[in-house]
Amino acid sequence: MKTFLTQFFTWWNSQTLGTRLHTWRHGKEVGQDEAGNVYYEGGIDSEGRTRRWVIYRNYSEASAIPPGWHGWIHHRVDVAPPSDDYRPRDWQKPHLPNLTGTPAAYRPKGSLLTNQHRPQVTGDYDAWTPGS
Repeated sequence: MKTFLTQFFTWWNSQTLGTRLHTWRHGKEVGQDEAGNVYYEGGIDSEGRTRRWVIYRNYSEASAIPPGWHGWIHHRVDVAPPSDDYRPRDWQKPHLPNLTGTPAAYRPKGSLLTNQHRPQVTGDYDAWTPGS
């Protein structure tokens, strides 16, 4: 019952009731990533391509899609990662979640949220003034 109410009243928690019904009627499961997100395809979009979507394991967070699945869901590649033909590129790094807004977020020197001070200006910069 809790799952039903969560899906009925929230959009950020895995999937909505409408998405569940659409997936049940039109979706064909393509695969699952290491985070537990499940990927589907089915139907045709306005550009004539097969619709592709993801049901997140937890909260709906677009940055939780690994690089291989990102390429597939955005129609950059036709081969989904669980396929035998899929090979990740040499330059692809392992997926890291978006840390913005968390204590682990990047904060450069001089940020108000750190105790570090910004390096002193070296004097090699001259501000522009009108008429000069």
